[in-house]
Amino acid sequence: AAVDAVVACAARHRCVASTEMNAVSSRSHAVFTLHLTGTNAERRARLRGALHLVDLAGSERLDRSHAQGQRLKEAQSINKSLSALAGVFASLNAKRSHVPYRDSRLTFLLQPALSGDGKTLLFVNLSPTAASANESLCSLRFAKQVNQVELGKATRAVETV
Repeated sequence: AAVDAVVACAARHRCVASTEMNAVSSRSHAVFTLHLTGTNAERRARLRGALHLVDLAGSERLDRSHAQGQRLKEAQSINKSLSALAGVFASLNAKRSHVPYRDSRLTFLLQPALSGDGKTLLFVNLSPTAASANESLCSLRFAKQVNQVELGKATRAVETV
């Protein structure tokens, strides 16, 4: 019940607006993190973990959305953070020593989930319209890039209590 209340509160505060591409367009990403702790008294062990649920706002082609003013600033911010996320995945895939997690708030928040200590699952929503074929193709290319990244085996965070 407490989790439902937090999610409902976040949904009420999430910014959505109308553009020429989408009548109800998300104007921000949504990140929900649930920290979990389990204790086994017999083994004197405590297990810690986190579940990150992320709903990324879609990239926006300004020539189609005709965003102006505040909507334009939001679209630019969304596109910039998605580019930063793509840069993180490219660095992880190339196994570079430096991964640019600090290039955006989004990638900084997701660093624990993407740095090899956990598992990541991505769902991609595509538009079925022919007019959105280019955006769908870009989304599929992004998903392909993400799919090529190997984060390694998840580690367990166990402490003695």
